[in-house]
Amino acid sequence: MGRTKEFDPDVALRAAMELFWRRGYEATSMQDLVDHLGIGRASIYATFGSKHELYLSALDRYCEGMDGTTLAALSQSGPALPAVRAVLRSFVENALADEERKGCMVTNTAVECLPHDQQAARRVDASHDAIETALTGGLIRAQSQGELAGDRDPRAIARFLVTFLQGLQVIARTGNRRRLTDAVEQALTLLN
Repeated sequence: MGRTKEFDPDVALRAAMELFWRRGYEATSMQDLVDHLGIGRASIYATFGSKHELYLSALDRYCEGMDGTTLAALSQSGPALPAVRAVLRSFVENALADEERKGCMVTNTAVECLPHDQQAARRVDASHDAIETALTGGLIRAQSQGELAGDRDPRAIARFLVTFLQGLQVIARTGNRRRLTDAVEQALTLLN
């Protein structure tokens, strides 16, 4: 009869996600994970595989939360354009509320791990695609409700906004509220 796990894998994954998010992939050693998770190296390997596999699982967990929040905010009924504006402004508020200035784990992964890590690249692309799709859907709805001019290209605007938000996540690590809010307000002029 095999031994039962003496830890909750979901709790351990969340703790690993937080450590990787704070320190990055390369700066986090296996010993750091052992210490932070409070479980043995063999248990980590048996449950999650390699450090890289654990990182990818942590990145997946991060994306599920962040992308899901964006999708939920943009798929509510009612006026769509205010929801798009609120999502962009929330990126700034969430970044500034983070006292550790960790940034966005997806953006951090893109900067640290790409292009040499194809598995991470696929996850970064999937996250960008999910946000782009959610924004496009919100903008199409705004257009159909007369909130956005009919000659505007919702997909092109969404692609710009995803690219803009990734840059915003890098700048957010400085904590300069004025720079971030001014940038978002300028980006929002595309929606007028």
